[in-house]
Amino acid sequence: MKLRILLADDHEIVRRGLRALLERHEGWEVCGEASDGREAIEKALELNPDVVIVDIGMPNLNGLDTTRQLISRSSCSPSRILIRSSVRLWTPEPAVSC
Repeated sequence: MKLRILLADDHEIVRRGLRALLERHEGWEVCGEASDGREAIEKALELNPDVVIVDIGMPNLNGLDTTRQLISRSSCSPSRILIRSSVRLWTPEPAVSC
C-alpha cells in the first residue's frame, strides 16, 4: 500500500521539486497538488491523502488556517500534516565608515 501525499504550495516550481524528491521513495505517491489553502482543503476532501505537506504562506488561506480546517473536518483529516516554510534569513551588511 502506497503512502499518499498531497502537496500544497503556491509556487509551482516548489511543488515540482517536492514531487520529484518524494516520488523517488518507493511506496510514496503524490496523489495531488494545490496552489492555495482553499484548493488544498477541496483536494483533501476529494483524495483523502495520508499526508498533507502545506506551505505556511499561501494565498486565499494560509497554511496554519488550512491545517486547522483539515483537522476540524474529521472526514478529510489526514494522518499527518507537515507545515513548511521557506523563510530566508537576512543579515544586514555592517555599516561602512568613511
